[in-house]
Amino acid sequence: MRHIRTKKIQLNAPLKTRLLQWAQQFEEVVWLDSNDHLDENSSYKAILAVDAFTAIKTDSQQAFEKLEEYQKLASDWLFGYLSYDLKNDVERLSSANYDGLGFPDLYFFQPKKVFLFSENEVTFQYLNMVDDEVESDWEAIMQMPVGDASDVSETIKIRLRTSKDTYAEKVSKMLDHIHRGDIYEANFCQEFFAENVSIDPVRSFIHLNEISTPPFATFLKLNDHFALSSSPERYLKKTGTKVVSQPIKGTAKRLEDPQEDQAMVIQLQNDTKERSENIMITDLVRNDLSRIAEKGSVRVEELCKVYSFKQVHQMISTITCEVASDVSPITIIKNTYPMGSMTGAPKVAAMKIIEQLEDAKRGLYSGAVGYFKPDGDFDFNVIIRSILYNAAEKYVSFSVGGAITANSVIEKEYEECLLKAKAMREVLERY
Repeated sequence: MRHIRTKKIQLNAPLKTRLLQWAQQFEEVVWLDSNDHLDENSSYKAILAVDAFTAIKTDSQQAFEKLEEYQKLASDWLFGYLSYDLKNDVERLSSANYDGLGFPDLYFFQPKKVFLFSENEVTFQYLNMVDDEVESDWEAIMQMPVGDASDVSETIKIRLRTSKDTYAEKVSKMLDHIHRGDIYEANFCQEFFAENVSIDPVRSFIHLNEISTPPFATFLKLNDHFALSSSPERYLKKTGTKVVSQPIKGTAKRLEDPQEDQAMVIQLQNDTKERSENIMITDLVRNDLSRIAEKGSVRVEELCKVYSFKQVHQMISTITCEVASDVSPITIIKNTYPMGSMTGAPKVAAMKIIEQLEDAKRGLYSGAVGYFKPDGDFDFNVIIRSILYNAAEKYVSFSVGGAITANSVIEKEYEECLLKAKAMREVLERY
């Protein structure tokens, strides 16, 4: 039973920093921030969950079955992540590439304390609340220092797991698969990393968020594992019987001149290659959702709509469906996982080729972070544009990728990867 309290507040940048600093006393932290990108699919401006009462951590073997049992047993708020490599639980696949991060394949926890931020107030939901714990916590939060996230003094040298020449060779092989008809499209990713380094996760996240201000920003701390995400993409959300997926395919850079920037939007909207990428993945998502949807309920509400963010313009489609009330949350996720935007079409064939060609295990990258509510509703993002950090191993990493289709030009695909890497590189290289 959760004890509920509310308080009138205005959520601003200094308060966000104080909340993150205060949360670091706990081993388990998830902060989800919309950065005021609110629409009809938004439930909260931000959420903070801390301090595990119970938790589940497992490899991919029977992971979804274990998660379903845990979710049903808890019937409470659960926060955590699904790694990309849960593909091995969904299909007869494996993950054998190099893994410098060592994140478990799945990790969720039932928090003792949940903070739900709406437009003008915060709702506290505490397990086993003692006396005036909410007031004492809030007083401690307001006393936390607010530093300068850009105040950095060291330089971290970022290395490439895949050289530019090797990238070209591997994409060329992927194009051979496409021209043979093995696949139509596949998302090929590469890792950038640094070893024997220490970073300040809170400062790094705040800096990354300031650069990008995305709608699905995430700070995740699970013991020594951190995810600092500026994700612009929603994987899947369930509200009642409605399920929403919003895959991204299509990227263009922002320009300082407003007229040139608007011209870039129009160019992206009319780009044949980018539209074909998006439409293929939209069809894949429609197919995935049809497995669990009420017959005839799958709808494409937006097709190839361009949204603008601080760093980039993105082409996003919105696909929805209705599900029967007896379909479990985990069944919905398992039947749509991994997300189409990070795999390809056909999905299984694309994932096999991805595993053969990529040089690093994806792990949490291109997985999902989010939450389940007590009633089984859920919301998950896609972990892209993210810095992943293992503090114990002093290993920091970020990965970027793009969709390869028959019309791909290798040099342009590589340039798109560098554009997507820009924000994470700036955060780390200014250390």
